[in-house]
Amino acid sequence: MKPQRRSILKRLFASIAGVTGLGVATTAAKAEAAPEKEVFNVVTEQDIPLFSGSTKFGNLVFVAGKGYHKEGDIKVHTDEVLKELERELIKAGSSMEKVLKVNVYLHDLNDWKAMSDVYKGRFGSKPPVRTTVATYGGVPGASLVEMDCIAYI
Repeated sequence: MKPQRRSILKRLFASIAGVTGLGVATTAAKAEAAPEKEVFNVVTEQDIPLFSGSTKFGNLVFVAGKGYHKEGDIKVHTDEVLKELERELIKAGSSMEKVLKVNVYLHDLNDWKAMSDVYKGRFGSKPPVRTTVATYGGVPGASLVEMDCIAYI
């Protein structure tokens, strides 16, 4: 009876050790495969990083708010902002067609229709979700519109 009991205990111990070892190996593999954050177009203030133009993490790209700070009406501003978003997405390995979410900040909510006319179709046949708000006090830097987005690679 004792040899049988020892044999059963040895098998049970070996099974537990095997499962535990497998769990440790799986955890180690996950730790090695963790994605690393990449940043592009870092803006500094007094040689200290302030923010990035875009950040890539895993298969996601986060593009910071882009504005247009020159002369022009809302249509000119919207077109230039969308071009800047596209440049950031391409640098990060994505595209306008892969955008999942866009936030639009307007200096004046009365510009919504004109902004939408320029925006229309710029993200392909499957446009992203969008939130549009008018900002109290206007968009920073005298831009009539600012946009940020989240995309995948």
